[in-house]
Amino acid sequence: MYLGDYIVINCQTGPFEFLCESVSTGTPFTARIDEDKRDLFREDSFLKEHPNACRFLRPDGNLLRCTIHHDSPAQCKFYRCVLMKIYNRSGTLIGTVTGTYNLHSENAALREIWDRETKGVPESRLEHETAKILQQKGYLVE
Repeated sequence: MYLGDYIVINCQTGPFEFLCESVSTGTPFTARIDEDKRDLFREDSFLKEHPNACRFLRPDGNLLRCTIHHDSPAQCKFYRCVLMKIYNRSGTLIGTVTGTYNLHSENAALREIWDRETKGVPESRLEHETAKILQQKGYLVE
């Protein structure tokens, strides 16, 4: 949530486009709000409550979502936040998926499904498709 210290918005160039800089590398980049997250982005009350949060982070139910996921800088893509929690049918947490789309689990059956089913899925669809696949296999995904 505190990656806001690492991204500077230099100026807004359109309703959903910003010229930014990655503080850690000094690298400029253009951040465009993902089309499917523009409604989330418009609601900015979260930023008033969390002034040190990344300016592009927004709550979505019980989750916090990056609204520039497609254009986010490398430091964000490699940040190990939890994108998905995976539970077995009993409701026991058995795995998590981090921002680098890596599964962290000791459950062999889950790992096998993950390894087999995620091959070939484009990164832009990985979170959605993987959740759907896991739910079809009887897992609970949050």
